[in-house]
Amino acid sequence: MWTQIRGYPLQAFIVCHLAYMFSQVDLALFSYALPSIRETFDVSLQAMGWVVALSYSSGAILQVYIGTLTDRFGRKQMLMLITVVSSLFIAGHAIVPESTAQLVVGGVSFSLGIIVMTLLRTFAIASGGALYPTTGAIVTEESPARYRGIMAGLLQTAFPLGAFVAALFAAPVLDAYGWRPLFLVGLLSIPFIWVIHKFLREPSRFVGQKAEAENQPPADHSSRAKIAALFAPEMRERTLTLFSAQFIFVIAFGAASVWLPTYLVESRGFTQSDATYIVGYANAIAVVGYVIAAVTGEFILTRRTTVTIFTLLGATSFLCMVWLTSGYWQTLIVLSISMIFFYGTAAVKFAYIAEVFPTHVRATGLAVCSSLAVNLGIAFGPLVVTYGVAFFDWDMTLSVVVGVPLAVAGLLYLRLKPVPSGLEVEEVDRRMRTQS
Repeated sequence: MWTQIRGYPLQAFIVCHLAYMFSQVDLALFSYALPSIRETFDVSLQAMGWVVALSYSSGAILQVYIGTLTDRFGRKQMLMLITVVSSLFIAGHAIVPESTAQLVVGGVSFSLGIIVMTLLRTFAIASGGALYPTTGAIVTEESPARYRGIMAGLLQTAFPLGAFVAALFAAPVLDAYGWRPLFLVGLLSIPFIWVIHKFLREPSRFVGQKAEAENQPPADHSSRAKIAALFAPEMRERTLTLFSAQFIFVIAFGAASVWLPTYLVESRGFTQSDATYIVGYANAIAVVGYVIAAVTGEFILTRRTTVTIFTLLGATSFLCMVWLTSGYWQTLIVLSISMIFFYGTAAVKFAYIAEVFPTHVRATGLAVCSSLAVNLGIAFGPLVVTYGVAFFDWDMTLSVVVGVPLAVAGLLYLRLKPVPSGLEVEEVDRRMRTQS
């Protein structure tokens, strides 16, 4: 294995992993700061739910556009651009005004500060979240075929590691200085563009595909054409199935990832510092699940079957955390087990989605079936939680909004085609086109 991945494939993986992790550090800060932000602006749970919903849904649409640009202009240049843009928008959270001016929309009141924060969140999510398809396309195209699933899967450990690193910053900073200085951490990502420029290159598959396209008769390479290609007859079924399965899964994921710190503070009575550490350490432990899932999907089961099993186990253990735990250590241990299965599925799903689309629309396919589905799910899931808590309690709400969608998504993945691991991406696409 080492002889095949050492050299540039490993170098590209490390650069992409760090870039993706930095973006997740930045984006995770908001979740940890939510209780303090609500207190500062005296904003209701429902209003904050709308902030999350509007920013993630708007950011998702922009992410798809960025994905099409990545397929048009190149992975490396877009990666450098969105790293800088994301960092600036995250840092901008620190200077959100505390105006008392109010805007009432649908019976929910928003202050000027919350409106500004929603706009900043939108562009931060659009740019930071776009690192997901961009880094994924690079790793998928540069990895050896036999170990592509392992490398693409392990790339996803950047998410829990980013959340863990963010927790290490967030807990002491929130206690000592409040939430505003916390977001200045986002500026630390900007110098990383030098690393991207120095150690990353455009994938040869992309360069070759682009040169081939330029030598052919003029074709429509617009963003609209890239998206339309995903719904051509030979790709329509995989696009719709992957999008639906991912969207339903992330309803649960969004509800859990956004509100877990708040749930632990408001329902369990933990301090904000303890809640931050519990979620942060659980994310760090979840890295084990990414590794186990990636290895299982690559060498033991198909990726499809692995996703189904891990998702159902994640749903079961999450419900156990909600109903059967109480103290700090019980909650941390069972939540960590849940995240091992729950989050670990990302290692397998990402590799599957990345390899089933051809090179000329790979970043676009990831943007639609992963980024768009993920962000719409994160927009919808947390919003439902805010209204569920108003009518029921936190435990029942999280059980319905997290447990049920997880089970449904796990079963829905059985509709996907089982593709053997270790194939070149061109062969994967050929089999997807010929199998029915």
